[in-house]
Amino acid sequence: MSRYRPPRPAGTALITPEGEARMRAELHELWHVRRPKVTQSVSEAAAQGDRSENAEYTYGKKMLREIDSRVRFLTKRLESLKVVSEKPSDPNKVYFGAWVTIEDEDGKQSRYRIVGPDELDLKLGLISIDSPLARALIGKSLDAEVRVQTPTGEQWVYIVAIEYL
Repeated sequence: MSRYRPPRPAGTALITPEGEARMRAELHELWHVRRPKVTQSVSEAAAQGDRSENAEYTYGKKMLREIDSRVRFLTKRLESLKVVSEKPSDPNKVYFGAWVTIEDEDGKQSRYRIVGPDELDLKLGLISIDSPLARALIGKSLDAEVRVQTPTGEQWVYIVAIEYL
């Protein structure tokens, strides 16, 4: 049996201006703040002598590899993303970047913003455009009843409000 796993699809190459700013801030923080500090600590650890038994040196090199890997990923990903900043012509329909308030069958309301897969954060109410809920909501209008296929089964939600901030 092969250990090969096909690469995951990268997801939709869309991002909000806020998401792009967060990714650029992370890239700046990694490259201009954290990497120089770690490089300095690695060079100080290397100056202590024997590197084979120097935990600070080994840990520092590992941290540099992780930082460089994340920097490469962010650089490539930012090049391939399309920033969606304009509001749609029909604000009564759900499109990328919309804040959507939905009500489920039990009457519980939830508010989500449809964003790119790189911005996903459920604690902030940000859901990926690739998620089943977002795919079901895209293109629907205010007061629409939408069927959502979830892992636990089919659900119906009602669109209560749509906002573009």
